[in-house]
Amino acid sequence: MKIFSKFGLIFVAISLSACGENGMGELKGWMEQVKKETHVKVSPIAEPKVFIPVVYDGGELIDPFDSSKLLVVFARMKAANDNGLKPDFDRPKEALEGYALETMKMVGTFDNRKTLQGLIQIGKAVFPVVVGGYIGQNFGKVISINDVRIDLVEVVQDASGEWTERKASLELQEAKK
Repeated sequence: MKIFSKFGLIFVAISLSACGENGMGELKGWMEQVKKETHVKVSPIAEPKVFIPVVYDGGELIDPFDSSKLLVVFARMKAANDNGLKPDFDRPKEALEGYALETMKMVGTFDNRKTLQGLIQIGKAVFPVVVGGYIGQNFGKVISINDVRIDLVEVVQDASGEWTERKASLELQEAKK
């Protein structure tokens, strides 16, 4: 082991002595020559653009984060677009107005010689419906009943609080065999 360590030390010493001034002279000469032959060309920097300040006139605009200003604007919009349409909150609610329209299915009709009634099933219970009756949670008023469909008009509020009408229907569900 001592022999290998002695040879290692000798090898390192010889390697380091080779990096002396003898090899560096040639390197320094080459660097000097390259410096003399190389011409540095620096292109001029473009002039900076002139900044023209602009006056901010946003103080008169509506602040989107101020709720009081937004309420005033919504009130103006509602007054301008008021179509007089709104549900009758004073009338007594009917039994089928407590259920969502999605939970109802039309299972048939019944003709009692006076009017055609639609039959709506919710869960296991079946309820009769007549034209002019109300169903669903969106103030849905039945406008027509035929053998295959019950049509109604719902009164719903949009994002701005305005009441609008939308049509909906319940179609006859075929019995599963």
